[in-house]
Amino acid sequence: MRIKVWITSTVIATIGVAAWAHTGATGVVLERMQGMSAMGESIKTLTPMMRGQVPYDADLVRREADAMVGHSGEQMARLFPEGSGGGVSKALPSVWEDSEQFAALAEDLKTAAEGLKLSAGNGLATAQSNDSGSMMGGTTGGMMGGGAASMMGGGMMGSNQVMTGEMFANMPADAAFTMVAQTCSACHQKFRKEDE
Repeated sequence: MRIKVWITSTVIATIGVAAWAHTGATGVVLERMQGMSAMGESIKTLTPMMRGQVPYDADLVRREADAMVGHSGEQMARLFPEGSGGGVSKALPSVWEDSEQFAALAEDLKTAAEGLKLSAGNGLATAQSNDSGSMMGGTTGGMMGGGAASMMGGGMMGSNQVMTGEMFANMPADAAFTMVAQTCSACHQKFRKEDE
């Protein structure tokens, strides 16, 4: 649970700086900063809901997931053409040095965001705590304590096991949201300059 909160906090912390960082950006750099900000706003909107701090709204989850899908995958990768770093850009040279991994993470993000949309109707894990037939071992604690993190560390982001629509459709929305946040965090760690 702590990793989930830390990842979400890390992603949210970058949102506040993002608006300031857009000063002076033009062209493709501005376009990608706006896309990243839009996804950050989606994370910011959904975080209190995923923490159970505000009422759950499946339609809002679907809308925000759609927004993230629209800015991820190939749509995201195309906004990083060779030579578009430097200046106000937060992109590290590793974006171009390891472009295959960057593109893979962009696709992972799209898959996770699509999965979040598919899982929206399932609500939060706490609402499913009495469901002994859950997809990942029957208990919510097991799923959130290691299931989603294990899938990201060894599933979507690096192993041969590919998350399917059916897997997402059977998991709680907060587990899918954790996968979105973990993918954002993994990409930021390797490909984004830290804020000063």
